[in-house]
Amino acid sequence: MFFRIKPSGNRRYLQIVENTRDGARTRQSVLATLGRVDELEASGKLDVLLRSGARLCETAMLVSALREGTLDAVSTRRIGGPLVFERLWEETGCRRVVEDLLAERRFAFPVERAVFATVLHRLMVSGSDRACERWLEAYRVDGGEGLELHHLYRAMTWLGEELADQKGATRAPRRTKDLIEEALFARRHSLFSDLSVVLFDTTSLYFHGAGGESLGQYGKSKDHRPDLKQVVVGVVLDEAGRPICSETWPGNTTDVTTLLPVVDRLRQRFGIARMCVVVRQGLTMRADRGMISAETIAELEVRGIEYILGARERSDKEVHDLVLADKKPMVPLLIPHARGEDGELEVKEVILGNWGPQAKPRRYVVCFNPNQAKRDAMAREQILASLDHTLDRGDKALVGNAGPHGELLSNHRRFLKTPRDGRFAIDPARVAEDARYDGLYVLRTNAKLNTLSVALAYRQLWKIEAIFRTAKAILETRPIYHQCDAAIAGHLFCSFLALVLRKELDERLATAGADPEWGDVVRDLDRLEEVAVDQAGKRFLLRTTTAGCAGAVLKALGVAPPPLVRQLPMEKPPPRPAVPRKRAGRPQRGATSL
Repeated sequence: MFFRIKPSGNRRYLQIVENTRDGARTRQSVLATLGRVDELEASGKLDVLLRSGARLCETAMLVSALREGTLDAVSTRRIGGPLVFERLWEETGCRRVVEDLLAERRFAFPVERAVFATVLHRLMVSGSDRACERWLEAYRVDGGEGLELHHLYRAMTWLGEELADQKGATRAPRRTKDLIEEALFARRHSLFSDLSVVLFDTTSLYFHGAGGESLGQYGKSKDHRPDLKQVVVGVVLDEAGRPICSETWPGNTTDVTTLLPVVDRLRQRFGIARMCVVVRQGLTMRADRGMISAETIAELEVRGIEYILGARERSDKEVHDLVLADKKPMVPLLIPHARGEDGELEVKEVILGNWGPQAKPRRYVVCFNPNQAKRDAMAREQILASLDHTLDRGDKALVGNAGPHGELLSNHRRFLKTPRDGRFAIDPARVAEDARYDGLYVLRTNAKLNTLSVALAYRQLWKIEAIFRTAKAILETRPIYHQCDAAIAGHLFCSFLALVLRKELDERLATAGADPEWGDVVRDLDRLEEVAVDQAGKRFLLRTTTAGCAGAVLKALGVAPPPLVRQLPMEKPPPRPAVPRKRAGRPQRGATSL
């Protein structure tokens, strides 16, 4: 049944109509005509009628009052994030692995729930465990009721506990979190039995306080905070951007000493016999250079590890003078893209040092991207135009380390002549030398892949770099207040678990054809709430509607949101204390009574 307005000339009548089926046809029957619409509105009878009927439907009244904001809420909890990431926590095996490791421990609080709450906090807002305790009050995490700050600290310490059996330890001691990483990898081993590409990179995080017994050390700060102690964190991803493992080292550890221990662990603990390490020298997302040294390359070759390294074509003398001077023609290739467009790439192989059976030849692959060459040339033209405009205002506009002009000089000084007559000038020779590298990059490799496969494997780095930028954003869980190494390692490992769930969600959304921004996902999930209200002596739990991309995220995971309205049993009031009964009749008089 429904309301219908029936026009009749200049007048409009309100009717109650019912649909009935007559065979294959649907007929409408008028059950009642309530009167003229204008008269009902003017007299207020329509509002009285609707309110009277609404008394018989508590659900409609509650939903209407929630939308109008006229309800007095007993409590409000956010449920979007817990719904989504609880499902991923289960399906990735994180919960099962953590519970299995806790089976023989006898903690007085739910450690697995404390770990999940911390991981959820990393995904939604990130920050310290102190902030997590306060943040958790606004969320409904099943089984997480009653968690306090000291519970979170103890859970972090358990994750970072050093194992009694240190067999297979490399540069860092083996901890509980290593067992979790290895168990998660084993659950999906069929997907990763032979890693063709491994991406490894590091970042540093500073401390407030001492920074543990040994992890907090002064070192080269990528955050420009040399006054604070820091810790170095490394993360290993596969070619699809899936996290494999993480490592934590003291803050004075140099990047050049971190790669080989990670390779050893991948072989010994993960059983990965064959891998190809891909590293770009001087990654744009890194503040430092030198992940790979000549000694590291030699050690990789001794261990039989294949690698593809991005060479420094401008500063490496062998590359600059010999590889780029090779006159062999390049082979043009067409590379199909997902959007249906074909990309152009020219490649050639250059072998140096191949003087005999005892020699150790060095294999290089030179790549040229015509489209990138056009972009490089256009960018240089814009730089030169800006630089020329700055020079017109005098050399003082280029002097200094602060301000836009000082930054311009530091970034683009390679185009300037050394001042001899007291004036800076653009050097045409340097401009021509820079143009020589437009769209050009050189790879050094010992991989058994053919030339095209080497070039294509390296081209995939741009996707992985974007994922790693996400990884670093999640890993930067400042501020860190923990005072022991175990708690620090556990705190950082929760960020690794958050990255596991984030990557899984990205893949589910891509499979469903959705591509929302991460900020939109977090914001829209946070708008999904449950509100507890009391109405007519009953308690109800109301859910807000899914807004933005929250519905698409829930659908991609197969998660059904709770009903819009649920009735909860009212809490029974505590029983009243028993009152002693008075004796019936007149009080008896004592012997001394008058």
